[in-house]
Amino acid sequence: MDFRSHVLTEKATTLPREYYVSPEIFAAEKEKIFSAHWIALGRSDRIREPGDYLAADVAGESLVVVRGQDGAVRAFFNVCRHRGTRLCENESGRVAKAFVCPYHSWSYGLDGALVAAPNMSDVSWFDRADYPLFSVAAAEWEGFLFVNLGRRPAPLGEALGPLAKRFGPWRLARLATVTRIEYEVAANWKLVFQNFSECLHCPPVHPKLARLSDYKSGANDLRDGPVLGGYMLLTGSDGSLTTSGRMCGLPLGDLSDEERRRVYYYSIFPSFFLTVQPDFVMSTRLSPIAVDKSRIVCEWHFTPETLSQPGLDPSEGVALWDETNRQDWHICELSQQGVSSRAYVPGLYSKQESLLAAFDREYLATMETKD
Repeated sequence: MDFRSHVLTEKATTLPREYYVSPEIFAAEKEKIFSAHWIALGRSDRIREPGDYLAADVAGESLVVVRGQDGAVRAFFNVCRHRGTRLCENESGRVAKAFVCPYHSWSYGLDGALVAAPNMSDVSWFDRADYPLFSVAAAEWEGFLFVNLGRRPAPLGEALGPLAKRFGPWRLARLATVTRIEYEVAANWKLVFQNFSECLHCPPVHPKLARLSDYKSGANDLRDGPVLGGYMLLTGSDGSLTTSGRMCGLPLGDLSDEERRRVYYYSIFPSFFLTVQPDFVMSTRLSPIAVDKSRIVCEWHFTPETLSQPGLDPSEGVALWDETNRQDWHICELSQQGVSSRAYVPGLYSKQESLLAAFDREYLATMETKD
């Protein structure tokens, strides 16, 4: 892995005002970005057994993601093929064998096939095989669920590229989710994404965090493309980013001394962030609601053994990051207010903001693609 410090090799500026305030650009982002890339939906253990399902909103579309009898994960538009009624109203649940439309009882197996259509037996031109649920690409990676609304998306492993085998020693797939917090932020989603990609703001905005990890200690190995990031160093040995500064969970795996001194931060375009510490992981999912509003879901994942280990308190990690998150969301809201002004013009990036410039390049290239 080729880790290097933040270095910007050529002049780059922030995005123009319209990218943060234009409803037309926001609508285009929904189609070109959020309907065409892999979007994380949370942990796979939310649908652990056959028949377990969750409903999720992606780019304004309601989807049903279900574990099949064969153990595979499948996703479908939450739309009955009869008259378009929404099949599932609940955010999650379990069905024995089939989803039943609440309107006219058309029923669909866990593979999406239409298995029953009352009152259609006398329709000679009707064939059940012609009316399965419309499917959506779904896949799992390291215990996380992803979907893609695109017609022919690249495989998830290909899209994640260099992250595919990055965290083998951490054994992320076996982690248990301890806490989930949802936030609503009055800021454009890109401001939230860009905020994750630099820590120049850490001393003034996150003084507690800055004492535990030097904001100048960062080094990145993924510096261009849809996956960006690297690591920052922990100040103390056997420390972590917690309210006490000590580890609040058991080590995630058989980590080297070097790995136990690092916190890894990776962003996956367009809406997923991983913060991987020696003793826990914080995953962050970002969903745009409006041009100036975003929904963020953070979850904290620990080894199952941590939950029964005396003397360890996962809430120490959750508390520090919840405070840090709220500080970030506040500064993002101030940024939204500022870039909305007629006085705002694109500003110059420093050499320490190379990942922000890389995000902008990926974003603009995606927006320029033809439908």
